[in-house]
Amino acid sequence: QVQLVESGGGLVQPGGSLRLSCAASGIIVSMKAMGWYRQAPGKERELVASLPTGGSTNYADFVKGRFTISRDNAKNTVYLEMNSLRPEDTAVYYCNADLYGRTPGGFRWLELWGQGTLVTVSS
Repeated sequence: QVQLVESGGGLVQPGGSLRLSCAASGIIVSMKAMGWYRQAPGKERELVASLPTGGSTNYADFVKGRFTISRDNAKNTVYLEMNSLRPEDTAVYYCNADLYGRTPGGFRWLELWGQGTLVTVSS
């Protein structure tokens, strides 16, 4: 079964840095895009950054200049380097991927979500 597994969240002080990782496992034929979303308490889930295969990065305005998304295509892994963190960045961060992979019902296009990793920015 294809799935996404995240790691790297935690508690950090304002101005600090964290690096999130998300690896896709299973039999994957093609990866269309990978990205990161976040959801703060009481708010809707929102896009943080995305990176299509062979395409350009896309960042939300509130992270431009502070966060960097990157991918290791050989490992089907996406990273989010977060610098100059602010208390308002506190949220559960979710990895997202559009891919073609194997399921119990056969090969198909899937949109997958990771389990989420909590990032808390607080002094």
